[in-house]
Amino acid sequence: MTALLWGAVLVLGGLGAVCRYLVDRAVSRRLATGFPLGTLAVNVSGAWLLGFLGALALGPQAALLAGTAFVGSYTTFSTWMLETHRLAEERRRRPATVNIVASVALGLLAAWLGQLMGGLL
Repeated sequence: MTALLWGAVLVLGGLGAVCRYLVDRAVSRRLATGFPLGTLAVNVSGAWLLGFLGALALGPQAALLAGTAFVGSYTTFSTWMLETHRLAEERRRRPATVNIVASVALGLLAAWLGQLMGGLL
């Protein structure tokens, strides 16, 4: 891997992380509930984006940059798990269960829709 490609991974990874922060904060501020809607919005939109990009049949370097660097740093599995665990620790089992089921179901649907939409191009 060239230094230019490493640099692009660094920049796009940073942009993905900043976008994640901004989307999470915007959703969380507008819809202030005890449920992690910001993380759900980030992960579902990231699933859509990755499905869309996957349907475009990008070359290996473009796929690395778009999928792994940007979308990989934009989405957040660990935060989703931590927030779900915290809900369960607080004995909020129903929201914890909803978070798991909604994240998986909506994420799969979003990825499928992204592939479908990307395939139309």
